[in-house]
Order: sequence, then structure tokens, then C-alpha cells
Amino acid sequence: MAVDGFHVVTGAFGYTGRYLTQRLLAKGIAVKTLTDHPNRPNPFGGRVTTMPFNFDRPEALAKSLEGASVIYNTYWVRFTHGAATFDQAVENTKTLVRAAEQAGVPRLVHVSIANADSTSHLPYYRGKGLLEEFVQASKLTHAIVGPTVIYSVEDVLINNIAWMVRRFPVFGLPGDGAYGIQPIFVEDMADLMVKAGSRMDNMQIDAVGPEIFTFEELVRLIARKLNRNVVLMRLPPGLALLASQAIGLLVNDVVLTKEEVDGLMAGLLVSKKPPPGTTKLSEWLTANADKLGMKYASELGRHFNK
Repeated sequence: MAVDGFHVVTGAFGYTGRYLTQRLLAKGIAVKTLTDHPNRPNPFGGRVTTMPFNFDRPEALAKSLEGASVIYNTYWVRFTHGAATFDQAVENTKTLVRAAEQAGVPRLVHVSIANADSTSHLPYYRGKGLLEEFVQASKLTHAIVGPTVIYSVEDVLINNIAWMVRRFPVFGLPGDGAYGIQPIFVEDMADLMVKAGSRMDNMQIDAVGPEIFTFEELVRLIARKLNRNVVLMRLPPGLALLASQAIGLLVNDVVLTKEEVDGLMAGLLVSKKPPPGTTKLSEWLTANADKLGMKYASELGRHFNK
């Protein structure tokens, strides 16, 4: 791995970026972060330098990247909120890639999503697909890492399912619950990114774990590991979305979006490629059942200070 220059992590204080940054620092690599929230507490203290994204000042953004050996891009939006839209996220990411080219950064590790498709009717998957094409056409050597769902005790799906299972006697499944999901552990994801950053060949990886569940199997497994008796109720997707919106009012968050329901039910959270992740969710749940779902993980709180 090139260590002569610093490495840049977008969102080093966030979810995946924080685990990635921990690994880079442990290897003795200097890390700088680009962030929308430069005034937030820095969990790494003086070990990580904070820089603004400067999407509206491309020259300043490029200047801040000069001397970097690798840039790891985790920047994206999960849903439209105020001025944060998918179209804006696409344009901002293109600005970031151009700035990296101008600064002479030799390596980009770009976080996409499994089954990204520039022709998809789902804005999330379409935006990610457009950016994959843009990265592939850039001058940078690149690794595109596409996860499905990244889980931990602080993620917004597995953890929040556990949070609901702990608190409600009924869990609503969108549709028949027979569609698949193939989650990857956040530390496996961070390891994949570090390894991708150490190489110089162009590559594309579906970041998935070794186990595939139907959504119904996943919820039943979580309930069993938490020793909770929960009634699973199959609901029309629209009604399940309404139920999630009601919970969202309770926790002041967006629990689930229509696009996420559509993607889940379309089987987009399963990869057709061999899984690089090694941690089994079933075993991890056994070891972490006492911690999982104890706190609700808020997407709005994480990114918008709600």
C-alpha cells in the first residue's frame, strides 16, 4: 500500500468511513477527511485532519486532495431530504472525481451498491449506476465496491429491525417476505476497502456476506436470537410503508422508503457473485444479541442532526 502520501476518506466520522479510518490509522497511514460537518466532534482527535467538501469550489477541492495516495469515497444520500437529492449527489460525486483527477490522486475506492443500474427506475440504483460509468471512464485507477446491506449494532436495517422486534408484538412484512437479502458485516466491508486501496488495478466487487436469507427468514432469525415472540404479518407493500411511516413519526426519522421496498422486493439485495465477506450474520447475531436493537439508529440524526 502506498503510504508516502496521506489517504482521504469522505465521511470518516460516519458509519462505514469510521471503521475504514480506524484500519488506516492502525497501519500508520495519515488520514484526512472530507465532510459536510467540519464542526462535529472528531472521534480521532488530531489523528485525522478535517476538510470541507467544497463541491461549489472545485479548485479548492482539488487543492485539498493534492498529495493524496488514495481517496475512499463513501459520500451519498439514502433518500431525498431538503436540498440533498440523488441528482445533486451524482453531480457532487462527479465534481469529487474530477477534483481527484486534477490533483493527481492515483487511486479511487468508490462505494457503490450491488446491482447498480444506470437505466433503473429506482433513483438510488440509477444514480449509483451513472456514477459507476463515470468512475470507469475517469483517468483514475479505481475499485468499485458495491455492498447490499452493511450491518452492525448501529446500522439502519438489521439493528432497527431488532429495535422494532424488541418493542412491538407484530412485525409487518412487505409482500410475501420471500425476497432475498445478503448482508455484509461492517468490519468485512472496511477490510475490503482497505485491500482495494492497496491495489492499482481496476476492479469491481460486490460486497456481500456468505449467507443469504429471505426477508422473512431474517426477521424470524433476529427475533429468535433476541428471544422474542413476534407475530409476522404479511402486508401489501403500500400498507407496510404506511406502518413504517407511523414508526418514523415516533422516532423522527425516515424508517423505510418506497424505493427501498421496491428494491428489496425486486431481489436487488442479493449478489450473483461469490461473497468476499466472511462473517456469518447468524453467528454474529448470537454473539451480539444483548447489544443489537437497544438503540434506534437514526438516518436523519446521523446526517442531518435531527
